[in-house]
Amino acid sequence: MSRNIAAMKLSGLLLRQLQPGLSPTSRFGNAVIEASKISGLRGINNIWNTMPEARNSSTVASNAGKEEKTSSAPTGRVADGTNDQANNKTIISYWGVAPSKITDEDGSPWRWNSFRPWETYKADTSIDVKKHHKAVTFTDKFAYWIVQGLKYPTYIFFQRRHMCHAMLLETVAAVPGMVGGMLLHCKSLRRFEHSGGWIKALLEEAENERMHLMTFLELSQPKWYERALVFAVQGVFFNGYFLAYLASPKLAHRITGYLEEEAVNSYTEFLIDLEKGLVENSPAPAIAIDYWRLPPDSTLKDVVTVIRADEAHHRDINHFASDIHCQGHELKEFPAPIGYH
Repeated sequence: MSRNIAAMKLSGLLLRQLQPGLSPTSRFGNAVIEASKISGLRGINNIWNTMPEARNSSTVASNAGKEEKTSSAPTGRVADGTNDQANNKTIISYWGVAPSKITDEDGSPWRWNSFRPWETYKADTSIDVKKHHKAVTFTDKFAYWIVQGLKYPTYIFFQRRHMCHAMLLETVAAVPGMVGGMLLHCKSLRRFEHSGGWIKALLEEAENERMHLMTFLELSQPKWYERALVFAVQGVFFNGYFLAYLASPKLAHRITGYLEEEAVNSYTEFLIDLEKGLVENSPAPAIAIDYWRLPPDSTLKDVVTVIRADEAHHRDINHFASDIHCQGHELKEFPAPIGYH
């Protein structure tokens, strides 16, 4: 008798713990009471193991509480500062990270999460398009012929398809700055020394090249075989450039300088075909207008012009970095031209 009384007390305690997930009048509650009358604690254990609603009751109650809390939260902006129109939810962080609310200069919500208002700029288009570093030393000649060897296969593959050529070019052009910045970062940590701002300058270059790619993706989508080509080229080029920078930074920067020279030439041909009408001069995408602070009525020609200017500035920076090494100095001895797009 005492055993049955203890079982009934336990069943009452158990039902109180399960609320509000289950009520005492539910199928499980009735089963527990019947089990306590028949076989005591053994009956309760059997019912608990065989009925899924019993095993999941705490989870159900917990999820119900979370859903209630989520539904009561105010809807609006997500963590990146944009409206989540699809789900109309708010990111709720357990870690206390406040959602970022970025606004433009006029107070309107900032619509891009790939770059922020303070990262935008007006491109300096007063560049020397035909500027070229004459290869004199063995290192310069070696770097020049490496770039020439890489250039011709791409010209044969893409021919006059400038948009596709530009997308492949940018996936490669964004690699040197990232590799150089990463290696200088590790070097700074190993030697406990400053970098003279060159880490930031090279990473800034890589980010700028990536934004070129994001812009062209708004105008054209690469085909599957072009995506496969990017995988192959980037895999080979990243590792090759990584080893080249470890072996000789002056060679690596000279290679990048010559690559940027070819990029300037490619975009010049792009502009020529735009002027001839061989390529449609479509309206500039919104991401380009905001990133380069272009007028609202800008066209593709304006976008290619500012991108070519960026490539010319990257050309100058990398040839300058190579010259520093060739003259027996280290980059940290000379302030980096940060913001020199």
